[in-house]
Amino acid sequence: MGTSELRNELIASVGADAVTFSPDHNPDDLHDESLHPQRVEPFAVVRPSTTAQVARVAALATRYGVPITPRGSGTGLSGGATPVPDGIVVSFARMNQLLRLDTNDHMAVVQPGITLRELNDQLSSSGLCYPVYPGELSGSLGGNVNTNAGGMRAVRHGVTRHHVVGLELVLIDGTVLRTGGPVVKSSSGYDLTQLVLGSEGTLALVTEITLRLSPALPHSSTVLVPFDSLDQVTSVVPSIVGSGLEPSILEYLDVLTMASITEAAALELGVEASIAERTAAYLIIVLETRTQQQLENDIEDLAVMVQAAGALDVYVLPSNAAARLIEARERAFWVAKAAGANDIVDVVVPRSRVPEFLEETTRIARRHDAFIAGCGHIGDGNVHLSIYQPDDERRTALLHDLFAFGLELGGQISGEHGIGRDKQGPFLALSDPTLIELQRRIKEVFDPHRLLNPYRLLDERPLP
Repeated sequence: MGTSELRNELIASVGADAVTFSPDHNPDDLHDESLHPQRVEPFAVVRPSTTAQVARVAALATRYGVPITPRGSGTGLSGGATPVPDGIVVSFARMNQLLRLDTNDHMAVVQPGITLRELNDQLSSSGLCYPVYPGELSGSLGGNVNTNAGGMRAVRHGVTRHHVVGLELVLIDGTVLRTGGPVVKSSSGYDLTQLVLGSEGTLALVTEITLRLSPALPHSSTVLVPFDSLDQVTSVVPSIVGSGLEPSILEYLDVLTMASITEAAALELGVEASIAERTAAYLIIVLETRTQQQLENDIEDLAVMVQAAGALDVYVLPSNAAARLIEARERAFWVAKAAGANDIVDVVVPRSRVPEFLEETTRIARRHDAFIAGCGHIGDGNVHLSIYQPDDERRTALLHDLFAFGLELGGQISGEHGIGRDKQGPFLALSDPTLIELQRRIKEVFDPHRLLNPYRLLDERPLP
């Protein structure tokens, strides 16, 4: 059997209008948002509409020995959705529906291609929301599941794995199975739902997701707090988190990052010039509550707390400016990319070790003659850094030192973007070999022929 037979069987499986073949692909289907794009030409890009079609494609891939790369919206930052030469890309763009909504149990069942924006638009009249907020609302739920996406709201609401209670999966041989279900707890055997979460498409193809939703809180306010040192920012965060205020967003931005994103958004926040001149870093804090009175009390308590910690001022932003600031923060990656950043990393460390990590970051940058700017979800220790060092060898050495120090502090190489291809080298070099071997054995059970999203994460074979 050859390529012409596979071509015909793919057309029969999904329909002629749902598949393209090399060289007639849409270029947007052939990359994600990694800063290190690779031009790769897959054999086919298929756009199934049903789980049955996905299963047929998987069975064909097994029979022909052709690798599969699953694709959501392509908003990933680690090269996880880069195709394999002569492989099959399975795009979930057409599987984008909210299938069921249960307002009594606060559950929803969705297809993997639905975006965060589409989901929350459809939930807007229900009084419920999906609170995970990775920062790119065009991202798909399937992509979020595969990377265990987090984002700005993780400090209060957690990450994707805290809200996914069940999955429908297609295994590489075409077998369809369900894990978990619309219940909030289970003690019934291995938790395969959580095993697949964050596996970057290397274990199974996700075709349905059962989500636990949260009540939408009607009152919110965004508070901007400038400090004259980053140490003050990192020092006050544990007090805010431990105060019981439960901020839904707790972000830090160094002054350069703040200036860059507000300039790109043409946004004026009303910070007095005399304050801005002294500011080294900002905290952005979003409070959400059930009543306006509770919100006002929380803002007052927060103001007292940050002023005691050395805040230069406290600004409660008007709703329009607040929304635009959060949107500008979401766009920080694009601003860094436009400015010529050579790498974006998302190391996560224990919240109490963030000051130590940032201090060492400055020393590492100096040692490798690089410039590093940053922001991050400081409420959960997830630090996002833009690396400016165009020399590949020097940047590789810098990243090794940065990741190694993060691990030394008890952290992880990636908090939410995933390993993909971009961080595969340091991930394999710095991880416990026993842990890597165990994960490879799990991979072999699910995918013995290494056809699902190969050549990334644990698979260190060179790309063909």
